[in-house]
Amino acid sequence: MSELTADLQEFLHGLASETRQRILFHVFLDGQEHTVGQVAQQTGLGQSTASEHLAVLKRAGLLTSRREGKEVYYQPDKDRSLKQLAHLTDLITRCCEP
Repeated sequence: MSELTADLQEFLHGLASETRQRILFHVFLDGQEHTVGQVAQQTGLGQSTASEHLAVLKRAGLLTSRREGKEVYYQPDKDRSLKQLAHLTDLITRCCEP
């Protein structure tokens, strides 16, 4: 794992937005599931904007989702996030060696 993969690029893109950081580290800090409506309410975003950011976070591997009827529930994907962080740590370690 010593190259910048598409998955790692998506992970970094997911974290690149201050809005997505706020969603991830404020709304999902409790580790619980939240719907698009709950995220929109807690962040003051419109529902469609919240939905777009959640989709990016999901593609980045930071969240998972499940559908129940018409509602989609999002939850942090701790294991996948930690895997990407380990990959990033490996790349930084390799690129910065003297």
